[in-house]
Amino acid sequence: MNEKYPLNPAIIGGGYAGMAAAVKLAEQGIPVTVFESAKQLGGRARGVWSHETQLDNGQHILLGCYHQTLQLIEQVGGNLDRDFLRLPLQLTLHNCFELKAPPLPAPLHLLVGLLSARGLTFSQRLLAARFMLAMRKIRFKLPDDLGAVELLRSHKQDESLIRLLWEPICIAALNTPAHKSSARILLNVLRDSLNGSRSDSDMLLPKLDFSRLFPERAAEYVQQRGGQVFTGCAVEAIVPHESGIELITETGPHNFSHIICASSPASSARLFRAVTQLAPVATQIEALSFQPIYTVYLQYPEHIRLPQAMLGLDRCFTQWLFDKGRIAGQRGLIAAVISAEGSHQEQSHEQLALTVAQELRAQIGITATPLWHQIIAEKRATFSCEPNLSRPPAMTPLNNLVLAGDYTAGDYPATLEGAVLSGIRCANELLKRKNTP
Repeated sequence: MNEKYPLNPAIIGGGYAGMAAAVKLAEQGIPVTVFESAKQLGGRARGVWSHETQLDNGQHILLGCYHQTLQLIEQVGGNLDRDFLRLPLQLTLHNCFELKAPPLPAPLHLLVGLLSARGLTFSQRLLAARFMLAMRKIRFKLPDDLGAVELLRSHKQDESLIRLLWEPICIAALNTPAHKSSARILLNVLRDSLNGSRSDSDMLLPKLDFSRLFPERAAEYVQQRGGQVFTGCAVEAIVPHESGIELITETGPHNFSHIICASSPASSARLFRAVTQLAPVATQIEALSFQPIYTVYLQYPEHIRLPQAMLGLDRCFTQWLFDKGRIAGQRGLIAAVISAEGSHQEQSHEQLALTVAQELRAQIGITATPLWHQIIAEKRATFSCEPNLSRPPAMTPLNNLVLAGDYTAGDYPATLEGAVLSGIRCANELLKRKNTP
């Protein structure tokens, strides 16, 4: 093994987890090799080109509390002011509900926002504020996990309040219906986004596609420091040896001292299933259930705009609308997001595009006909974030192989920050072993 670089690691997967790990290793002078099976980087948060227009495979958002993700974006050359449209906390369900936090110190901004929210009775506003104060008192920690709705009901949050306030937050943060969601994970999100500094609750809408926002810049960062990033190069097998691990790829075998496996759950389980020591981890991954995200892009004439950049709808298939003209200068382009499971999955793509256009007509008053549409259905977008879920840990039975991904054990649901945190955790674990033969 090269004495100057006793650590010779490879990363399987060029999504946010894999590229976060690659950057953390590269900054410590460790040349790292990344293998990504797709032609573009980003994994489940990647750029997509369609109808001569730059899209994303899903309209993800970041929060101000995503400190590690935002720090890495800056580290690899991003500029947060230039790359994002930053919106102070504002949750709006069109003509139905609005919570708008004033520019006050946290947590006062949230409490005032809740107490002045439109669409709720005074009693409901007071109950919502009391719930947050009660969670703050227990530091957002529960002795035992339970369902999110069960927790909310135990604090007198009625069905209307859950539907208008907590369900949209739960769907957006956990991509899991509230009646299935983990209260413990939901509280972790509320703790970091609504209980920290005022800027932690800001919503950041990227002006760039998600491949360019971080993974592509991260690849340039890694390559400038002696690493390699291969796209369109799938890893076909993991073969452990006494002196390291061999990866069998489409370009042949490659030998490494350590591996970070940051591919999708399905790909990781497939690779692990063929290795005796890793078969139990494969079984744990395969036991997870998943939730979809459908993104319906509708290109209208350029003069069409939404009332604001991000807007929710109540009791519709469409949950959130994003005006890409306001966000990224793509005038007339609207992204409609439908998170988690539901009856929309029973419709064909053509039917679903028509349904969303009809909802925009009925709810927003957009009478124009879309020029084109594109639906991107990520049917296994995130793990289903349910109570007492057993998520696989980063450490595996192979001492020189660790597992990264937003679905691995951690405080967060399947978010970009969760993916980045897992990648950093794995990189730090390898750095501890830097001088291990």
